[in-house]
Amino acid sequence: MAQSVAPATAAPAITPISLTAIAPWALFFGVLMLVLLYFVGAEQGATSLISGENVHEWVHDGRHLLGFPCH
Repeated sequence: MAQSVAPATAAPAITPISLTAIAPWALFFGVLMLVLLYFVGAEQGATSLISGENVHEWVHDGRHLLGFPCH
């Protein structure tokens, strides 16, 4: 039996992404991470934006995982 070999093709060129295209996404994800960090690390006590214990209970295990004191 004869085996056929596929012809080698050139890899497609990778076009660089400009900084102006990445900047809005980087800002969005940076702000999102800061909001998440606030809710996991500081949403209780004097700096609480939301009253009650609901947010604290939702992120309680995440606090312990990340090393934030909460007790």
